[in-house]
Amino acid sequence: MFKIIGGTIAGVILTAALTFFMAGSLMFNEHESPFGVEETAARIQANIQALSDRGWSLSALRDPSKAVAEDGTNVLPVLLVETCSTKYSAPLLKDDETRILSILMPCTIAIYKKDDGKTYIGTMNSGLMGKLFGAKVASIMEEIAKDQAQFIVMDPTKPAPPLIKGGPGGSGSSGGGSTSGC
Repeated sequence: MFKIIGGTIAGVILTAALTFFMAGSLMFNEHESPFGVEETAARIQANIQALSDRGWSLSALRDPSKAVAEDGTNVLPVLLVETCSTKYSAPLLKDDETRILSILMPCTIAIYKKDDGKTYIGTMNSGLMGKLFGAKVASIMEEIAKDQAQFIVMDPTKPAPPLIKGGPGGSGSSGGGSTSGC
């Protein structure tokens, strides 16, 4: 009897510890890019625009590393591509129970350089995140996850598109924001 109780307690403790230490790595995905920060951001922007039939549009391009540098600290480059799809945001914004999830809008994709000199793409694990909020949100976030996978496809055979420096109305390049989009 003590072996069963002890084993159960040990299992609960182990599960809690694993959840605590791995939760962060499960909530976000990181992918290495074969290109530099700006070219990666430009390719992601082009991929997003290619999915406009699914409601996706660019909201802004932000450069938090520039704001930090202006404050006197030198950091490696970071760009944030912000995008939203009205196809996915509308059902969430219409419902009182899910409107709080507007905090996740627009979807943000981080492109950054690390000390190893390589460029990385960071995304939220939308599929897993959606499962935390019930069936309705899970089904929407699963579709978003499929689209996000297409955003980060880097085809080296295609020429680099130009970087779109601002969001709607030309804002976003210096850390400012746009009020349009999602």
